[in-house]
Amino acid sequence: MTAPSVQQREVRLMKRTRKRPGERMNWTLILVLGLFAIYCLLPLWWVFVNMFKDNPQLFSSFGLWFSSPSHLLENLNTLFTREDGIFWTWLRNSFIYAGFTAVLTTIICALGGYGFSKYNFAGKGPLFALILGTIMVPSTALVLPIFLLMQKLELINTIWAVILPSIINPFGLYLMRVFWDSGLPDELMEAARIDGAGHWTIFWEIGLPLVRGGLVTVGLFSFVASWNNFFLPLVVVSKTELFPMTLGLSVWNTISTGQTPIYPVIILGSLISILPLVIGFLTLGRFWQGGLGAGAVKG
Repeated sequence: MTAPSVQQREVRLMKRTRKRPGERMNWTLILVLGLFAIYCLLPLWWVFVNMFKDNPQLFSSFGLWFSSPSHLLENLNTLFTREDGIFWTWLRNSFIYAGFTAVLTTIICALGGYGFSKYNFAGKGPLFALILGTIMVPSTALVLPIFLLMQKLELINTIWAVILPSIINPFGLYLMRVFWDSGLPDELMEAARIDGAGHWTIFWEIGLPLVRGGLVTVGLFSFVASWNNFFLPLVVVSKTELFPMTLGLSVWNTISTGQTPIYPVIILGSLISILPLVIGFLTLGRFWQGGLGAGAVKG
């Protein structure tokens, strides 16, 4: 074997001694992401810790750690029995509003996206551009027209005053068009027509299974938006028994400023209110993550 040359030895020495920028960047990235994760999880930790306290402990103890004794059972009892258990009604209302909105929005967006993706008709381009343009309109600017419209239809103080305005989702329509463009090839549609399949057969039996990720993505986004909706119910609903959790807990918080404070109970209710969202994302996460990836690549 021949001895390595001087140049080869120098190259090996440089590889051993110099710092690898890739590794340095990885540690920096991990540190930044770790700090960002702490920043995101810190409010959730604060909520979890303070639901074990009573009102004096909430203001006298360190906010990021537990106090003794625990008042969790007392807070749970107050939460579920206050005002004859109105929290259960608010929880049910939130499920009704979010569930109906998610299902109806997904169906409408699937139908609309299919039409814009697979059919050509007069004014298709300008109409789709107009629909996308409505995304830039602030939702708060639409509350007064929605209120007047619901009042004209005599739907104020009904569940439909919350559900019907929420099922129109231009961004969901755009997403579904992207999924239909990439998920259902025109060649497959032509083959299905040759075999005698009609429009509805192609849509329901062939197309929908192929865009399942898009359906779950739009459904989850709609469910979360409706579940967290506060301003619309505040305007169109005045009966306490029709409040969703967001509005009900806000009313309790307002009342607490003039009566005996129940802030730990409200904190506990807030934590319970996010559990359905966490369960939904953990259960359907693999579908909507794949759906978002497909939409980003194909769009």
